[in-house]
Amino acid sequence: MAILKAFKGLRPPKNIAKDLASRPYDVLNSMEACEEAKGNQYSLLHIIKPEIDFPIGKDEHEPEVYEKAKENFNKYQQNGWLVQDPEEYLYIYAQTMNGKTQYGIVGCAGVTDYMNNIIKKHELTRKDKEEDRMKHVRITNANMEPVFFTYPAVKEIDDIVGKYIKENQPEYDFISVDGFGHHFWVIKDTGLIKQVIELFAKIPYTYVADGHHRTAAAALVGNEKKQKNPNHTGKEEYNFFLAVHFPDNQLTIIDYNRVVKDLNGLSSSLFIEKLEKVFIIEEKGTDIYKPGKLHNFSMYLDGKWYSMTAKQGTYNDNDPIGVLDVTILSKLVLDEILGVKDLRTDKRIDFVGGIRGLGELKRRVDNGEMKAAFALYPVSMEQLINIADTGNIMPPKTTWFEPKLRSGLVVHSLD
Repeated sequence: MAILKAFKGLRPPKNIAKDLASRPYDVLNSMEACEEAKGNQYSLLHIIKPEIDFPIGKDEHEPEVYEKAKENFNKYQQNGWLVQDPEEYLYIYAQTMNGKTQYGIVGCAGVTDYMNNIIKKHELTRKDKEEDRMKHVRITNANMEPVFFTYPAVKEIDDIVGKYIKENQPEYDFISVDGFGHHFWVIKDTGLIKQVIELFAKIPYTYVADGHHRTAAAALVGNEKKQKNPNHTGKEEYNFFLAVHFPDNQLTIIDYNRVVKDLNGLSSSLFIEKLEKVFIIEEKGTDIYKPGKLHNFSMYLDGKWYSMTAKQGTYNDNDPIGVLDVTILSKLVLDEILGVKDLRTDKRIDFVGGIRGLGELKRRVDNGEMKAAFALYPVSMEQLINIADTGNIMPPKTTWFEPKLRSGLVVHSLD
């Protein structure tokens, strides 16, 4: 059953919360982070992307960069930019996008839940990315950024959250530069905290929605600390890590699309001819075409949009992985026709989150950077949970969640 723990969060004063909160470390490269934090001494990017405080081109993995993260974290506390709550609280973090708001419970998840697969995963992690965040957690001795979890919706929890936000003003309430609303409440009522924790204890599994590398790093560092502590009791703060838990019925996965640099030596006409063996192809002209259902794709090639519908017999709807459109595209097009064998390492392919719109696919092909683009119908939450429950792993770059959690509204110290 799922662990949820209250904790003494480190939080910014109200007047700087909007400036301190940042996008997650992994959605920005160093140059983008530098630009985003320009002129903003409060931005958490100075801690989670500390290479921005060095001359341009500094390797983010050098020891002094991690030391800078620690130095900046200490400075933020000394300056009163991150102040620890006096007692252990739970928090509510809500996000608004396109008129829809989703409400998450902020609390600590359990390292043992990760190790025992109570926290279920649907993606593989890369050791180099794990180790990068592990170094960051070790040196700051904190979870600077929350991970994004989901769980099967529980009406009693929904009712508690709904009642609380109606009766209490948010601690933070702002619209970020990308137009998304962020709303944050502090739950101080010990009876209410106990009630929510007890309701969570009845949930059999939680699921990593976004942030697999941060989740792995947080859990592995916690486990390291356990192994090194001869007096370990299981109650130490390192046994827990920062997470925002959203009910599954409030979340929407958006599309995660692909662009390729070349057609593997094929002409466009021969490429389409090969596609027609496994897809029903319809030319749609110059207006953007968006996939309308599962197993329907759109392709942009030579200034035209095409509808591609996978033919019966080319996929398996009874296989949790085989039913996924990313699997169909990867097998039938990227692998067998274009020769892209490894989505993680092949430099001929790139991935574009659906938040950028299909116009971004068109732009990258029209400017000559890419030869063709493919848009996919989004994966459903039901598919994600089914894959995690059956112990399967999604292909790389399958899910894109938006809006992203803002980092810095609350930090979890491992002390």
